[in-house]
Amino acid sequence: MVMRIRIALVLACTTLLAGCVSSEEQRARDEEKCRSYGFTKRNDAFAECLQRIELDRRAEFRRRSEFDDWDRPFVVYRPIVVAPSP
Repeated sequence: MVMRIRIALVLACTTLLAGCVSSEEQRARDEEKCRSYGFTKRNDAFAECLQRIELDRRAEFRRRSEFDDWDRPFVVYRPIVVAPSP
């Protein structure tokens, strides 16, 4: 039983870490994508392509963050009603 739990834990950690990419790897992927579009290194069009990819990535992150309510504070509003004295 303990062995199965360990195996499941190792598989879960491996799956989570498989999605992690270093900044160097991400840059290499972005450069490869721009080269696949036909741009060549060391010119303004290539730099603009890289910039647009990064801006798209940031916009997507902001869009996802707008719908993620886990990091927003939870506010409970309970008004106090004071009745006037007779």
